[in-house]
Amino acid sequence: MFDIGFLELLILGIVGLLVLGPERLPKAARTAGLWIGKIKRTVSSMQREINSQLEAEELRQKLKEQQTKLDESLNKAKRDVESIAQPYSSSTPHKDDDERPDADRRQTDDEAPSASARLDDALAEARATSHESSPSDDDKGAASR
Repeated sequence: MFDIGFLELLILGIVGLLVLGPERLPKAARTAGLWIGKIKRTVSSMQREINSQLEAEELRQKLKEQQTKLDESLNKAKRDVESIAQPYSSSTPHKDDDERPDADRRQTDDEAPSASARLDDALAEARATSHESSPSDDDKGAASR
Protein backbone atom coordinates (compact mmCIF):
# COMPACT_ATOMS: atom_id res chain seq x y z
CA MET A 1 0.00 0.00 0.00
CA PHE A 2 2.13 2.91 1.24
CA ASP A 3 5.88 2.62 1.20
CA ILE A 4 6.68 4.24 4.52
CA GLY A 5 9.97 3.36 6.17
CA PHE A 6 11.19 3.79 9.72
CA LEU A 7 12.78 7.20 9.01
CA GLU A 8 9.49 8.63 7.71
CA LEU A 9 7.60 7.34 10.77
CA LEU A 10 10.22 8.88 13.06
CA ILE A 11 9.90 12.28 11.34
CA LEU A 12 6.07 12.11 11.57
CA GLY A 13 6.29 11.26 15.28
CA ILE A 14 8.64 14.20 16.00
CA VAL A 15 6.45 16.63 14.02
CA GLY A 16 3.33 15.32 15.79
CA LEU A 17 5.02 15.70 19.19
CA LEU A 18 6.02 19.29 18.39
CA VAL A 19 2.61 20.25 16.94
CA LEU A 20 0.25 18.42 19.32
CA GLY A 21 2.37 18.26 22.42
CA PRO A 22 3.01 15.36 24.76
CA GLU A 23 -0.51 15.48 26.28
CA ARG A 24 -2.60 15.20 23.08
CA LEU A 25 -0.26 13.02 20.97
CA PRO A 26 -1.29 9.63 22.52
CA LYS A 27 -5.00 10.44 22.07
CA ALA A 28 -4.45 11.53 18.44
CA ALA A 29 -2.40 8.38 17.72
CA ARG A 30 -5.14 6.20 19.22
CA THR A 31 -7.83 7.95 17.15
CA ALA A 32 -5.73 7.64 13.98
CA GLY A 33 -5.22 3.91 14.72
CA LEU A 34 -8.97 3.38 15.15
CA TRP A 35 -9.72 5.13 11.86
CA ILE A 36 -7.07 3.13 10.02
CA GLY A 37 -8.52 -0.10 11.49
CA LYS A 38 -12.03 0.82 10.34
CA ILE A 39 -10.77 1.63 6.85
CA LYS A 40 -8.90 -1.69 6.63
CA ARG A 41 -11.96 -3.66 7.79
CA THR A 42 -14.18 -1.85 5.28
CA VAL A 43 -11.76 -2.50 2.41
CA SER A 44 -11.42 -6.16 3.45
CA SER A 45 -15.21 -6.55 3.61
CA MET A 46 -15.61 -5.04 0.14
CA GLN A 47 -12.93 -7.37 -1.26
CA ARG A 48 -14.70 -10.42 0.20
CA GLU A 49 -18.02 -9.27 -1.24
CA ILE A 50 -16.54 -8.69 -4.69
CA ASN A 51 -14.81 -12.09 -4.64
CA SER A 52 -18.03 -13.85 -3.64
CA GLN A 53 -19.93 -12.08 -6.43
CA LEU A 54 -17.27 -13.09 -8.97
CA GLU A 55 -17.40 -16.72 -7.80
CA ALA A 56 -21.19 -16.70 -8.00
CA GLU A 57 -21.04 -15.32 -11.54
CA GLU A 58 -18.53 -18.02 -12.55
CA LEU A 59 -20.84 -20.68 -11.14
CA ARG A 60 -23.79 -19.22 -13.05
CA GLN A 61 -21.75 -19.31 -16.27
CA LYS A 62 -20.75 -22.94 -15.70
CA LEU A 63 -24.33 -23.87 -14.89
CA LYS A 64 -25.56 -22.15 -18.04
CA GLU A 65 -22.94 -23.98 -20.15
CA GLN A 66 -23.92 -27.32 -18.63
CA GLN A 67 -27.61 -26.59 -19.23
CA THR A 68 -26.85 -25.75 -22.86
CA LYS A 69 -24.88 -28.98 -23.31
CA LEU A 70 -27.68 -30.96 -21.69
CA ASP A 71 -30.30 -29.34 -23.92
CA GLU A 72 -28.20 -30.07 -27.02
CA SER A 73 -27.73 -33.72 -26.10
CA LEU A 74 -31.43 -34.05 -25.28
CA ASN A 75 -32.40 -32.54 -28.63
CA LYS A 76 -29.95 -34.85 -30.42
CA ALA A 77 -31.39 -37.90 -28.67
CA LYS A 78 -34.90 -36.73 -29.53
CA ARG A 79 -33.96 -36.32 -33.20
CA ASP A 80 -32.35 -39.77 -33.20
CA VAL A 81 -35.46 -41.40 -31.74
CA GLU A 82 -37.70 -39.52 -34.14
CA SER A 83 -35.56 -40.53 -37.12
CA ILE A 84 -35.70 -44.17 -36.01
CA ALA A 85 -39.44 -44.06 -35.35
CA GLN A 86 -40.38 -42.10 -38.47
CA PRO A 87 -40.32 -45.04 -40.94
CA TYR A 88 -42.59 -47.04 -38.62
CA SER A 89 -45.00 -44.24 -37.79
CA SER A 90 -47.14 -44.52 -40.93
CA SER A 91 -49.16 -47.71 -41.36
CA THR A 92 -50.10 -47.08 -45.01
CA PRO A 93 -47.59 -48.15 -47.62
CA HIS A 94 -45.81 -45.42 -49.50
CA LYS A 95 -46.49 -44.88 -53.13
CA ASP A 96 -42.99 -45.89 -54.12
CA ASP A 97 -43.14 -49.06 -51.95
CA ASP A 98 -45.33 -50.67 -54.61
CA GLU A 99 -42.91 -49.65 -57.37
CA ARG A 100 -39.79 -51.09 -55.70
CA PRO A 101 -38.54 -54.49 -56.88
CA ASP A 102 -38.69 -57.47 -54.54
CA ALA A 103 -34.93 -57.37 -53.92
CA ASP A 104 -35.22 -53.88 -52.44
CA ARG A 105 -38.11 -55.00 -50.28
CA ARG A 106 -36.05 -57.91 -48.96
CA GLN A 107 -33.21 -55.55 -48.03
CA THR A 108 -35.61 -53.34 -46.13
CA ASP A 109 -37.08 -56.38 -44.39
CA ASP A 110 -33.56 -57.50 -43.42
CA GLU A 111 -32.72 -54.05 -42.06
CA ALA A 112 -36.03 -53.65 -40.24
CA PRO A 113 -35.22 -55.89 -37.25
CA SER A 114 -32.08 -53.90 -36.39
CA ALA A 115 -33.91 -50.57 -36.70
CA SER A 116 -36.84 -52.04 -34.80
CA ALA A 117 -34.54 -53.30 -32.08
CA ARG A 118 -32.98 -49.85 -31.76
CA LEU A 119 -36.43 -48.29 -31.58
CA ASP A 120 -37.52 -50.79 -28.92
CA ASP A 121 -34.39 -50.02 -26.89
CA ALA A 122 -34.99 -46.28 -27.15
CA LEU A 123 -38.65 -46.65 -26.18
CA ALA A 124 -37.79 -48.91 -23.23
CA GLU A 125 -35.27 -46.37 -22.01
CA ALA A 126 -37.79 -43.55 -22.38
CA ARG A 127 -40.39 -45.58 -20.45
CA ALA A 128 -37.90 -46.34 -17.69
CA THR A 129 -37.04 -42.66 -17.41
CA SER A 130 -40.69 -41.62 -17.34
CA HIS A 131 -41.54 -44.25 -14.70
CA GLU A 132 -38.76 -42.95 -12.46
CA SER A 133 -39.95 -39.36 -12.69
CA SER A 134 -43.76 -39.80 -12.55
CA PRO A 135 -46.20 -42.41 -11.28
CA SER A 136 -47.49 -44.91 -13.83
CA ASP A 137 -51.03 -45.04 -15.15
CA ASP A 138 -51.75 -48.05 -12.90
CA ASP A 139 -50.67 -46.05 -9.85
CA LYS A 140 -52.92 -43.17 -10.88
CA GLY A 141 -55.88 -45.52 -11.35
CA ALA A 142 -55.28 -47.20 -8.00
CA ALA A 143 -55.08 -43.83 -6.27
CA SER A 144 -58.42 -42.69 -7.76
CA ARG A 145 -60.28 -45.88 -6.64
